[in-house]
Amino acid sequence: MIVVENLHAYYGHIHAIKGISFAVRQGEITTLIGANGAGKSTTMKTICGLLRPREGSITLNGKPIQRLGADKIVTQGIGYVPEGRRIFPVLSVDENLDMGAYHRSDGATIAQDKHRMYDMFPALKGREKQLAGSLSGGEQQMLAIARALMSQPKVLLMDEPSLGLAPLLVKRVFEIITELNKQGLTILLTEQNARGALKIAHHGIVMETGKILFADSAAALRANPVVQQAYLGGS
Repeated sequence: MIVVENLHAYYGHIHAIKGISFAVRQGEITTLIGANGAGKSTTMKTICGLLRPREGSITLNGKPIQRLGADKIVTQGIGYVPEGRRIFPVLSVDENLDMGAYHRSDGATIAQDKHRMYDMFPALKGREKQLAGSLSGGEQQMLAIARALMSQPKVLLMDEPSLGLAPLLVKRVFEIITELNKQGLTILLTEQNARGALKIAHHGIVMETGKILFADSAAALRANPVVQQAYLGGS
């Protein structure tokens, strides 16, 4: 669904992404793994339109999107769960979900989708009017995922969704990602928890200093001794 070709991105004079190419296949989970500073989040921001690439192309279902703004990319069908959740703390849970559907005008369907989000994320149910900033970290992560789903994405990009969460919540986040994928959603995921990500993904891409080191099936990467040693704790 997404094809990235020869992508170069910069922060000022810093060459953060150095000519990477990869594809995200429909109906699958693809994960980007690598150390801090590898370029994972920068890749996500570039696909989402938050950072304009200097060179290269990004297509969604064959349509170039690399020159579109972030607001237009959402309408094309790419949802984004940012690193650190980035919910709107002074808005209520319900208002945060409304923000996810800001480009939609189908009021009845929006209401149906909200009910579906509260069913999917029971920790948010009954807290519709509660300020999002007063939720726990795990609840805020659920809200961030629900907010992105309110845009009715064809592809969901998730940037470090398990970061800073307790182990039980990490397990739940990975379960939610798997459930969403089983419902037909295509997912591109970045994770420092490489072991967990490669367990649920179909394909993996290992990044280092803005380049791709390995790209293979998740099973092959789990069995790769270099990947094991560097990212999976040597086992």
